[in-house]
Amino acid sequence: MQHGFQNPGVAGSELTRLLARMSSEPMAEARPVFAERLGNWLGWTGAIALASAMNAGKPAPDALAPARAVPPGREEADFQRVRAGLVAGIAAGPREPASSPTDFAPYRRHCHAQQQAMADGVRALRQRLRQALGARSLQGARLAAMDAVMDQALEAREHALLGLVPARLQAHFETLHRRQAVDVADASWLPTFLGDMRQLLQAELAHRLLPAQGLLATLHTHRTS
Repeated sequence: MQHGFQNPGVAGSELTRLLARMSSEPMAEARPVFAERLGNWLGWTGAIALASAMNAGKPAPDALAPARAVPPGREEADFQRVRAGLVAGIAAGPREPASSPTDFAPYRRHCHAQQQAMADGVRALRQRLRQALGARSLQGARLAAMDAVMDQALEAREHALLGLVPARLQAHFETLHRRQAVDVADASWLPTFLGDMRQLLQAELAHRLLPAQGLLATLHTHRTS
């Protein structure tokens, strides 16, 4: 079942590829796959919490925090609504004009605003999907609790990765100006930058939505099994 995005490996690598392309540093050598590094990311506390969620008869009290319930069969529409709103915000671009071709401030503020909108929107969506999954069955409740544990355990790692986005965009902005501008007032390179900024933010959105896609696919399995 497709939900408007590529598979997790492709979406995740696209974000990493774009961040690497916008960096002045060479790409790092091949790293261990996600599964091999997960234990290190989780740490002992997260690993114990994850094991507890897997073995518990009921989800932890705080794993399924109160949220607005989505009527059965409406989860797909909820996902698409949230996604469409965030895509529109990215496409709209900065709300304020730059004072000069070398003024990056409006683009930084736009990037931060979109990242905050993504964080808030996807967090609420993921919570609603957990609640819907938890209401399906005991197995669904366990899976929802596991997702909540994973979300908390990997939050710092994801924050560090996504925190690179504004800095890489600024470096890319300055590089394009330095390489393509005829003079300081030349803005002919800006459309290239704006396209790259949209592409990077869209890749970030795809990355952030991957867990929600997983929950949605699991809900679909529960409905049809």
